[in-house]
Amino acid sequence: MDYFLEIGLRPDPEFVPSQLMNALFSKLHRALVQTGNNRIGVSFPDAGSDRPYLGDKLRLHGSAEQLDVLMGSDWLTGMRDHVCVGKIEPVPANVKYRVVRRVQAQSNPERLRRRYMKRHEVGEAELRARFPDDAGEQLTLPFVSLRSVSTGQHFRLFIEHGPLVDVARAGEFGCYGLSSTATVPWF
Repeated sequence: MDYFLEIGLRPDPEFVPSQLMNALFSKLHRALVQTGNNRIGVSFPDAGSDRPYLGDKLRLHGSAEQLDVLMGSDWLTGMRDHVCVGKIEPVPANVKYRVVRRVQAQSNPERLRRRYMKRHEVGEAELRARFPDDAGEQLTLPFVSLRSVSTGQHFRLFIEHGPLVDVARAGEFGCYGLSSTATVPWF
């Protein structure tokens, strides 16, 4: 992760920044799936720890070659009027690192009941007592709203920026550019 590229959202009177970030992140996700690239990580340098807001910048991290190949594709089609794309630059010296990962909430009591019922033979009354309708976990992390290509369902992808560390950890990134173990430079 020696290089980065920053993509900023331009102000738009028709769209709020979160809508533009949703669209941008969705396009990035599709590009990472199509290329099968698991060596590009993402971060959101303006993400708020006190509010569920990712900010107006998306930072891509990887090697210069991987970032160049990604940016050489047409994944930003339809977004170019809404973003300001920086150039691929080396990561500054003496940076910290952090894991940027997906967090999934156990927020759907009906799904929890179905899973439990498959593993245990229990009645409806016991399931409702064990998993009441208000039993879902509520996250306050920043998120992007996406639509699943496979199911067509809308969902929130919650993103957590982990604590700062002094040493980078290598690893692979998923099709969202997130990892539960690999770090990205933070500056």
